[in-house]
Amino acid sequence: MAEGGVWADPERARQVVDEVKSLKSWLEPYNTLRKRLDDARGLAELADAERDQALAQELDTEAAQITGELERLELRNMLRGGDDARDALLTIHPGAGGTESQDWAEMLMRMYTRWAERHGFKVELLDLLQGEEAGIKSVDLQISGQYAYGLLKAEKGVHRLVRISPFDSQSRRHTSFASVFVYPVVEEDIEIEINPDDLRIDTFRASGKGGQHVNKTSSAVRITHLPTNIVVSCQQERSQFKNKATALKMLKARLYERAVAEREAKKAEVDKQKTDISWGNQIRSYVFQPYTMVNDHRTELKVADVQKVMDGDLDPFIEAYLKRFGRQAA
Repeated sequence: MAEGGVWADPERARQVVDEVKSLKSWLEPYNTLRKRLDDARGLAELADAERDQALAQELDTEAAQITGELERLELRNMLRGGDDARDALLTIHPGAGGTESQDWAEMLMRMYTRWAERHGFKVELLDLLQGEEAGIKSVDLQISGQYAYGLLKAEKGVHRLVRISPFDSQSRRHTSFASVFVYPVVEEDIEIEINPDDLRIDTFRASGKGGQHVNKTSSAVRITHLPTNIVVSCQQERSQFKNKATALKMLKARLYERAVAEREAKKAEVDKQKTDISWGNQIRSYVFQPYTMVNDHRTELKVADVQKVMDGDLDPFIEAYLKRFGRQAA
């Protein structure tokens, strides 16, 4: 390696390599699609000249495939925010309503887990607080995969459920709310200063459903960032050291998101959503009875198959959101 220049700095060299990889990841699919389009034009001319029905059918198939690839490339073009390519930290909190809302929060956790699995993303449970009777009081998930944050940022907000409650002996219809917040996972190259004096670190025994999975030692870690009152906790590992490291990573992600929000003058709006998980603030409604419908109130996209959505089919909503709001939501 020559002395001086970019290659004398390993960090800068890594950045250059990453930039080259990023450019290639755009050029290669574009060039491939361009070539397929040119070939399709030639096939169309041949099919028209020879009036060959088989060639015409082949052309229809190729056109449909090219359209699909073009739509995927167009969607990716909307994911060019500074954090879009990062992994995502997703948190879910139930609103008022006790067991009913806590059960709804658990249903959302399952929905996002299924969505991530459909995309081949890795889902890591960082922290989970079970409800007393059913459902969950809170959950933190790390979803790792290319553009996980860029896609999941469309899910920030309050989600509303309408159904006949399985917890109501009179089988009445209930409305429940839960909030979903998504943060980019901050890597070490992002400068977020955390003063150790600003942290209160508590340890406790990891919770569970009993038996051998309950931790007998105080390995779970809760960290409170005193200046902002942000609280994170992790009980995933049996090692207190590993849980502390993961909790610090979660705190760093939230502080980074806070800094971005302040820079973009959107912090007030986010805080308002966090403190009012209720009617009028929902981004999407999921109706199970008296009819079935999932309605996104931002894009007006409606899907009748609510069970399919709850099984993780969220892409139509995410794509509609990105197409409407694009990079302004980065």
